Amino acid sequence: MKITIAAVGKLKERYLVDAAAEYSKRLGRYCKLEIIQITDEKTPDGASLALEEQIKEKEGERILSKIPSSAYVIALAVEGQMTDSVELSKKLERLGTDGVSHIVFVIGGSLGLSKAVLSRADYQLSFSKLTFPHQLMRIMLLEQIYRSYRIMGNEPYHK
Repeated sequence: MKITIAAVGKLKERYLVDAAAEYSKRLGRYCKLEIIQITDEKTPDGASLALEEQIKEKEGERILSKIPSSAYVIALAVEGQMTDSVELSKKLERLGTDGVSHIVFVIGGSLGLSKAVLSRADYQLSFSKLTFPHQLMRIMLLEQIYRSYRIMGNEPYHK
């Protein structure tokens, strides 16, 4: 299976870059992983709601241009479905069994995802009602994908 993570913004801190590299290496034995960094828009302090929507739309257009039409899209969104690690593992396994060969996970920028991206998503996943930095979210997602594959393979992994 091919898994793509389309994430707005780039990892800046060395510890996040190192963590992403480590999980990417670990995932190499389970799937073909691709991480696409999408340029983020700068949001000025005190931006109006209208400007924030324009920024999300611009980022959304960039995201959508990177998603193949045949891919199954999972958008990370606060309003999405909350699940636990075992359920996520079962979902990924079921998608593979159903013939899905490419899953694209989408992580928005600091303002979230545009309506167009959310509409394109086949599934919306929420990690929590809490808000996380989008850079950290990439590491959390990589870890959960790795954990999912370990669960699928009945391999040990800390709980």
